[in-house]
Amino acid sequence: MGAKGKIALGVVVSVVVIGAVSANAGDDGDSGSGGKGKDSAASAERESGTKADTKADTEAGTKKDAKADKAEKKAAFQGDGDFEVGADVKPGTYRTTGNTDSLCYWERAKDASGEMDSILANDNVSGTSYVTIPAGDKLFKSSGCKDWEAVYAKATGTPAALVKGDGGMHRVGVDIAPGTYRSTGNTDDLCYWERTKDASHSMESILANNSVSGTAVVTVAAGDAYFKTTGCKDWKKTG
Repeated sequence: MGAKGKIALGVVVSVVVIGAVSANAGDDGDSGSGGKGKDSAASAERESGTKADTKADTEAGTKKDAKADKAEKKAAFQGDGDFEVGADVKPGTYRTTGNTDSLCYWERAKDASGEMDSILANDNVSGTSYVTIPAGDKLFKSSGCKDWEAVYAKATGTPAALVKGDGGMHRVGVDIAPGTYRSTGNTDDLCYWERTKDASHSMESILANNSVSGTAVVTVAAGDAYFKTTGCKDWKKTG
């Protein structure tokens, strides 16, 4: 876990058109011909109207679905600002993705004094970060981050067997599959990995961690909550 001019707290989601049935032709030839023409025209008109209504309904439904999808994907809160817990942001777990060069900085604080002692947890992020904000926190600060979205406890995904070495945090069973991973070619102890039991980023949440030079091997257990990696070469599942 890093800090931005602060402190480092950790090591290191067939339309059926029904046409009208033509009326029976009359006994009189002219009458039959005229009736057929009217009925055909009326049938065509009704069919055309039905198709038009169906098309309008379909388009309206599509727009409604798209609007619902957009609302569903709407960010919980922006990536820049100070947010009061309970007023601006609800307690829960959130995720930010697509951050580069560790320019994203976030901070959980127990008050709004701005003093060092108020910091409960913080980090500089490259890639993805998950953070759980408890009801007891007072303030959540975010600077230079992509927008934050809510993460649900029963979220599903397709776990990957190849993980970017500077990708940040990966949710076990959703972003990354449990198993043994290997990262090679790391230099100067710049590769840091961490297995955690939650996303609080407290010292107590760390199950294991290491700074590596050369080859790194780590087994991510099914019971782990997250796997964090920064400054490493990509990780490949080997077992």
